[in-house]
Amino acid sequence: MHDGNEAGSPPAPVLPRKRRKGIYVLPNLFTLAALFGGFYAIVMAMNGRFEMAAIGVFCAMVLDSLDGRVARMTNTQSAFGEQMDSLSDMVSFGAAPALIAYEWALQGLGRWGWIAAFVYCACAALRLARFNVNTGVVDKRYFQGLPSPAAAALVMGLIWLLTDAGVRPGDSLLGLSWWHITWLTFAFTLYAGLSMVTNAPFYSFKDLHMKRSVPFAAIVLIVLAIAIINIHAPTVLFGVFVLYGLSGYVVYAWRKAKGQPTSVISTSTDEPDERGLHK
Repeated sequence: MHDGNEAGSPPAPVLPRKRRKGIYVLPNLFTLAALFGGFYAIVMAMNGRFEMAAIGVFCAMVLDSLDGRVARMTNTQSAFGEQMDSLSDMVSFGAAPALIAYEWALQGLGRWGWIAAFVYCACAALRLARFNVNTGVVDKRYFQGLPSPAAAALVMGLIWLLTDAGVRPGDSLLGLSWWHITWLTFAFTLYAGLSMVTNAPFYSFKDLHMKRSVPFAAIVLIVLAIAIINIHAPTVLFGVFVLYGLSGYVVYAWRKAKGQPTSVISTSTDEPDERGLHK
């Protein structure tokens, strides 16, 4: 009779049981909520409620800015979360603004209208793909091209502002006929779309650390900013994103004039995050 082991031989090693890979719930809840914001915006536009559509996209922007921070703060980053975030961004800041702009005004331009909407949607996809493959080599302080949430804010901010002023498809405003408003929407849609695939450097705000202590005056400024936004949210938010949408080209021109590198592809090896990237 044998007990399964030869006499004097060591017992067979017990292999550790592999843990099944799971999905972190908390950051992906924010991503799913942002995805719902984009889907909600499309549904509202289909029902002619363009103001609610714009609010849905802006809510998706807020939620999209939180999922990554929550993942880093709770140490729950994952490759699944990164892919989920990109797909959510494509819906909320790529497809949704393009479809809403088309429903709002661009369909009146015939083929030019859907071409503008498609160019925006395609540029959003290209911008997200480039961001995913260039993450390790781009200067963390800047985005390479206009980020897709800001591009969506330009298009949706214009629609929200005009809708809040009482403009409906076919109406005029302050001497501007609907024809002028349609071409204005066309211009904003193309500008936002093409800006996403430029090399202009747009400040990323990633060097602002939320865990560090700040002077008391910084809290006062935040309170003032919230108060200013509440004066008239559509006007203030649209104005802020128009300035941000122009800022990258201003930085590009300033660097060009100073003879400094205009590319945001990092060439420094001083920062810890960049070591080993330039061998």
